[in-house]
Amino acid sequence: MKWLLAVLLLFSAGSGFAQVAVRDDYGNQIVLQKPAARIVSLSPHLTELLYDVGAGSRLVGAIEFSDFPAEARALPRIGSDAGINLEAVLALRPDLIVAWPNPGSVKAVDRLAALGVPVFRSEPRELDDIARTLERLGVLAGTEARAAREAASFRARAASLERRYAGRERVRVFYQVWDRPLLTVNGQHVISKVMRLCGGDNVFAALPVIAPEIDREAVLKADPDVIVASGAGGERPAWLDAWKAFPGVRAARHGQLYSIPPELIQRHTPRLLDGAERLCALLDQVRAAR
Repeated sequence: MKWLLAVLLLFSAGSGFAQVAVRDDYGNQIVLQKPAARIVSLSPHLTELLYDVGAGSRLVGAIEFSDFPAEARALPRIGSDAGINLEAVLALRPDLIVAWPNPGSVKAVDRLAALGVPVFRSEPRELDDIARTLERLGVLAGTEARAAREAASFRARAASLERRYAGRERVRVFYQVWDRPLLTVNGQHVISKVMRLCGGDNVFAALPVIAPEIDREAVLKADPDVIVASGAGGERPAWLDAWKAFPGVRAARHGQLYSIPPELIQRHTPRLLDGAERLCALLDQVRAAR
């Protein structure tokens, strides 16, 4: 709850409304004279979280791939991770921008902040960061009660999964984000925290980069018990079965090659626990086959 300790409720003299403030994941304090009424989202996971806290009606624009819930698909688009249209953002007259800075968007995010638009930057690394983000977005949008319920529900469900899988035999996991280039995640990524919740160990946890590019020799050397892939969309990526040509990898030799839709494992939203349940069940299959 330390993030909520940064929340200020200060009543401006004669204003008739409450000023609100929170700190984002970068330590920046975001101060609004009243809860945001016009919000632009620069990340699909933040779009989804705003709907979760009951602030969907306050969204006036969103980045591409903001596709959940269904209502989000109708929001005006203001670009993609590879290119934010600053003029389109400013034309929507936002009183709050929520963003996940990455190599493709960080310059645009910083420019919008420099222009004086309040920007909440999200960089979740732990499962509970999702609950904390729900709470802070609720403060900024004036939907604290709904946000508190959603955060409590998320924490209870995560704790239930942790109790259920605590003490189970460890499984060595290679999570494949993409094929060309061959991408994975390190131990700082929230996907690694999901693995740990299920009794899995990320074979590339020690790499220094959060989303490193590796080669097939590294996978052969790591020799994971299971390979889990995401790809794009909800279909099993065709390149996952390419590992069958490498029987030297334990996962390939025993047919332990699985996929989870990326929106259930790569987005920092309550649906991540849907992906966690799938991953936990897959790791149980690996254990049963030993």
